[in-house]
Amino acid sequence: MKLTVGLTGGIASGKSLVGEHFNRLGVGVVDADQVARDVVAPGQPGLAALVARFGADILEPDGTLARRRMRERVFADAGARAALEAILHPLIHAELARRRDALPGEYRLLMIPLLARTGMRALVDRVLVVDAPEEVQLERLIRRDGITRELAQRMLAAQDTRPQRLAIADDVLRNDGPAERLGDLVARLHAHYLGIARGTIAPARKLHLPAGPAN
Repeated sequence: MKLTVGLTGGIASGKSLVGEHFNRLGVGVVDADQVARDVVAPGQPGLAALVARFGADILEPDGTLARRRMRERVFADAGARAALEAILHPLIHAELARRRDALPGEYRLLMIPLLARTGMRALVDRVLVVDAPEEVQLERLIRRDGITRELAQRMLAAQDTRPQRLAIADDVLRNDGPAERLGDLVARLHAHYLGIARGTIAPARKLHLPAGPAN
């Protein structure tokens, strides 16, 4: 079966940018965040299930999901977040598997933020963690989304912890340095995965690549 790499990392760790670099190298990439948006598009069963659970006030006037309002609600209420995940995770899992199996190339990549604790580890053969210190994540998230530090902290707390992610990592790309270095580091990882896919590199060999100075 074709090698599948699971790309994961905390929010604002830079995994989307890493995924873009892989895509430029011709690697097929499926983004679980995009899949999560697609399964709650108007007319999809996922959106209907959310409305049934949370009420019609989670919708915008045009019938689309009010994402910011929904996000603030679930990150303030652990029970609501668990209900949301119980509805969406099975739908996302099934759609990720379908899109993964349709990808061409010698190996493929699935970007899955909550890989460590959602049961989606079974979708991949190998795990690449994009790692960044939590303070770096916080500052990036506040700047990126224009949110308060309190909400950013709640969003980080709702994710897999940094130790949880690193515990399942086969390869680690530390992303707390200059963004321009990412291209070269991803190229090294790409060669590594091609070697594994072709049988010229042992799967047991692991890569830990720093993009900046270690703390």
